[in-house]
Amino acid sequence: MAGVGETDRTMRVLVTGAAGFIGSHLCERLLKDGHSVWGVDNFDDFYDPAIKRRNISISLGHTQMHLVEGDVRDSVLLDGLFGSIPFDLVVHLAARPGVRPSIREPGLCYDVNVTGTLRLLEAMRRHRVSRFVFASSSSVYGDDAALPFAEDRPACNPLSPYAASKRSGELMCHSWHKSWGLSVYCLRLFSVYGPRQRPDLAISGFVALLREGKPLPVHGGPATGRDYTHVDDVVEGICRSAANLRVLPANAPVFRILNVGHGRTVHTTELAETLGGVLGVRARMSRRPERVGDVPVTLADTTLLEKELGYRPRVELSDGLIRYVEWLNEVESIDPAAVPVGSS
Repeated sequence: MAGVGETDRTMRVLVTGAAGFIGSHLCERLLKDGHSVWGVDNFDDFYDPAIKRRNISISLGHTQMHLVEGDVRDSVLLDGLFGSIPFDLVVHLAARPGVRPSIREPGLCYDVNVTGTLRLLEAMRRHRVSRFVFASSSSVYGDDAALPFAEDRPACNPLSPYAASKRSGELMCHSWHKSWGLSVYCLRLFSVYGPRQRPDLAISGFVALLREGKPLPVHGGPATGRDYTHVDDVVEGICRSAANLRVLPANAPVFRILNVGHGRTVHTTELAETLGGVLGVRARMSRRPERVGDVPVTLADTTLLEKELGYRPRVELSDGLIRYVEWLNEVESIDPAAVPVGSS
């Protein structure tokens, strides 16, 4: 497994959304690879901030981890941070996540995801930081792309404010690349799951319902499915992107959009049955109408990922779900009240 540390020196890395699901795993990996990490997180109440504080607690025990509590929309905070630390790389994970929350609060979604990204890019421009990894989403493809989703598709028809905000972020990254020489990897993440995943995600909700013996609400028809990608595989993709950016000549900026997905669609019925098997219960399902904003099926074309970064995600769904349930059981054994109860 290639590490970011396999270059001639370590880096100073800024990670936004550091206490979140993916961010906390990434911080641990970067620290393990020998880098110094500054994590920014505003610990908002999208879900219980105590969960995020537990997420980041392992990294906070490391001498090279520095936590900054603040918002990426705060230009004064960003200028102070960039003015004091000569960052080698920025990984932007902070976002107002979720399709359905964005439909309920589109203005907030745009403010955090678009304005926040703009202010971060502007701070990088002002302080001459030139390497950027941007966490985008498979939702940008909408429902008009042929399967598997390939990066050369136009992605002009997002179905939700969240998808549109992520596509806007990609377009801003391209503009800053062309205008100011920013080197960027935009990573389109496909249905990330695993330990510490957000409580609003489907797998969290399904586990809670299965434990209670309740039927699982399955929205859409039998063909509905997702390309589920384990968080370890996503972190690997981020780290390999960072390693590529690290060795680029300063006079040769790049702009890349890459899918980070497993490369297999898991239909919701298969997901439910596999989870039931892991938990030792029979999964019962209740069909519901398709929800506004949801892409019915996702599937990543991983050709460019393999060519550019030399890997493809490896964690199989059954193994990944076992790891997730083991993590839940461990957290529950320490503090039953701390288990994130999901909704689907």
